[in-house]
Amino acid sequence: MASRNRAALVVGMAAAAALALAGCGTTGGGSATPSAQPVKTEIGPGEGQLSILGWPGYVEDGSNDPAVDWVTPFEAETGCKVSFKPFGTSDEAVTLMRTGQYDVVSASGDASLRLIAGNNVEPVNTGLLKNYPDVYPFLKDKAWNTVDGKNYGMPHGWGANLLMYSVDTVTPAPTSWRAVFDDAARHSGKVTAYDSPIYIADAAVYLMAHKPELGIKNPYALDKDQLAAAVDLLKQQRQHIGEYWSDVVKEVQAFASGSTVVGTTWQVGANIAAANGTNVQTLLPEEGATGWSDTWMIGSESKNKNCAYLWLDYIASPKANAAVAEYFGESPANPKACDLTTDKAHCETYHSGDEAYAERIWYWTTPVAKCLDGRTDVKCTDYSEWTKAWTEIKG
Repeated sequence: MASRNRAALVVGMAAAAALALAGCGTTGGGSATPSAQPVKTEIGPGEGQLSILGWPGYVEDGSNDPAVDWVTPFEAETGCKVSFKPFGTSDEAVTLMRTGQYDVVSASGDASLRLIAGNNVEPVNTGLLKNYPDVYPFLKDKAWNTVDGKNYGMPHGWGANLLMYSVDTVTPAPTSWRAVFDDAARHSGKVTAYDSPIYIADAAVYLMAHKPELGIKNPYALDKDQLAAAVDLLKQQRQHIGEYWSDVVKEVQAFASGSTVVGTTWQVGANIAAANGTNVQTLLPEEGATGWSDTWMIGSESKNKNCAYLWLDYIASPKANAAVAEYFGESPANPKACDLTTDKAHCETYHSGDEAYAERIWYWTTPVAKCLDGRTDVKCTDYSEWTKAWTEIKG
């Protein structure tokens, strides 16, 4: 991040949203059904306007910080006047996109399949986006942005959900998620976890490594027995949770006060903690981790699709992608952005070009009834079932 205060401002806004999921299920609990609409074959002149729905910190026009503005150059370059509405959760984003009032949306993987299944977004001809070839290959053609071989948008930023611990309290240094699961009793009352149904996938990642007999191959593809095992693990963990977090800034404050000593976080949280002088360390544990990869998607009812395509291409351009990634606190999708960040160590900090690191991340993907691991002999649990389970876990 360019500065600790900027990090606190942006993450405070984004973490109020928390990338959290509140109780909305997948459409019909089913699998994603691709749109039947024809894919655009050329980009014509801009329509003069563009309505954007996005995470706070993704569409900055200088209003929050006069020095942070990548919207004004886009408007000057394209003639597309931007109107922006931030959303607080992925569920809110899905609900708002279903109104048909927005041209583009920044969708995390826990929302994108719901939007595709509801035909709320349309396939994107990535051949029309000149910056698409530069995007990291490990962000393309993935379950959260591609269905039946059709791409549904432009990859944006990405990051991992890390394990953070107090160096002075948690010894020896952990190497595994065991610190917050099987060994959580060692720091009972001072363990923290992300407050969202999607956190069930974190338990599934742990079980994949430590209980292979469960047969979990994808933490977002859980049948009823596998979900039950994850729920049991999280109920055991619940006895030792001091508090669940949805605001990473408040989580960092808890580490500073000592009321929390171990739990999941984002890299930007670790950066804020370090800037505040809190003695913590982070790691990507040996089992791997969950994480996020956002995608810019185009509304199926958009009347401004030329401007929408122009935005998707612009936001992945090196200069704009660098500005967003640094301001928000994530890895850019375009490696050329790394040369343009103010902090020249930004991409190293966020492991931007480390494909081996990225391959250890299970990016958030909406759980749906059609098993994402390819199984056809069972029905997997969908997001509505995860939401019900999370309420049960928290009690």
